[in-house]
Amino acid sequence: MTLEFSERIARIPVYPVAGGYAQQEPLVRLASNESPYPPLPEVREAIEGALSTLNRYPDPTNSILRARLSDRYEVPAARIAIGNGSCDILLAAGEALLEPGAELVYSWPSFSIYPHLGAASGARAVTVPLDAEECHDLEAMLREITVATRLAIVCNPNNPTSTALALSDIAAFVAEVPNHVCVIVDEAYCEFNLLEDPDASLELLDRHPNLVLLRTFSKVHGLCGLRAGFALCGSEDLPRAVDQVRQPFFCNALAQAAAVEALAHQDAVIERVTRTIAERLSVDERLRALGLDPALSQANFCWFALGDRSEIGQREEAEAEVMEGLRQRGVLVRGGGALGRAGALRVTYGTPEENTRFLEALAEVL
Repeated sequence: MTLEFSERIARIPVYPVAGGYAQQEPLVRLASNESPYPPLPEVREAIEGALSTLNRYPDPTNSILRARLSDRYEVPAARIAIGNGSCDILLAAGEALLEPGAELVYSWPSFSIYPHLGAASGARAVTVPLDAEECHDLEAMLREITVATRLAIVCNPNNPTSTALALSDIAAFVAEVPNHVCVIVDEAYCEFNLLEDPDASLELLDRHPNLVLLRTFSKVHGLCGLRAGFALCGSEDLPRAVDQVRQPFFCNALAQAAAVEALAHQDAVIERVTRTIAERLSVDERLRALGLDPALSQANFCWFALGDRSEIGQREEAEAEVMEGLRQRGVLVRGGGALGRAGALRVTYGTPEENTRFLEALAEVL
């Protein structure tokens, strides 16, 4: 006799994780949009200082972290949700908002966790294609919002395409969305966006109680391995709801200590962003020299098609061949097929040495 699982297990897609984690030899890891820079020494000290209390549960209310975030972003602590990474908050929002008969709207391709929300809840997922510039088509998204819509998600900058929309476009979109719809603007990469100040979107929160700005410590702060994310909300409703549907102690003690300390070093964040953007400009220029056309990146990664192949089988074959050639040369990247569009690559900007090794390997493979 085999186990019988719930119907939703068959609906939920498997998250497309990057490979290579089990390999021991030195690799150029450009597949997961991680920071190439380790946590700051002060953050490591904070982590080490929290080790002696691991026999106790972490603060279930995340009170110190929420207070520091409140000071940093001038958002009341009661309107801030904490999560085991931003994915935790997304999944909890889906659990709290969605059910059979409800709808959610998002663009595609976009962040790979979004399809889980409709599949897990039984809600109808409405996907809207990106426009010709690989950006969200906000007008098309608005046309898909109905009385049944509970959640609309805008990933800005968008993962995997690296593109971003101007805040004025986001503001106009949020203003048109009915108040019964929760709008999550996923800003995991906002620190790398040069279109405007990363904090510019905060002013929308006081005007729109249904708005959520989702952010993370995984990227610019280099804390992927500890998982800490947060949501800045227009009201107290969503933080309260997501806490109701999650297990207790969802953010561990080391992650809380690291995140609190990381917030005290904004100068280091600016310096790391500056280094990443310098590499972004360099890598994109060298990709164009190879005859490739990367999207206009506002993130810490690039996205580009592997030539003009009209048949999907040809695109999949080209992608597989290039990825395997790079892997044989010790370079790990992400293929577009797993992220919503075959025949493309998503590549994180690493250190100058890592980027040069990637580009040399790519030139050999092409």
